Amino acid sequence: MPQKKLQGVIASNKMQKTVVVKVQTTKFHAKYKRYYKTHKTFKAHVNDSAQYQVGQKVTIVECPPISKDKKFKVIA
Repeated sequence: MPQKKLQGVIASNKMQKTVVVKVQTTKFHAKYKRYYKTHKTFKAHVNDSAQYQVGQKVTIVECPPISKDKKFKVIA
């Protein structure tokens, strides 16, 4: 099964070696025939969270679980 690659924006970098990434997607509503936006936050592993600023666009990729919440890592 291929790894998921998601693009999002840094929402928080206050933790050590962890950033929170907000990923926004658009979905189609079957009844109302309209597109709507949804978002979800993921915790991603980095070596130094200070190098990423809030609002910066990044790409995260799925990896084996690092902790209870962290199942992604930042690649760019």
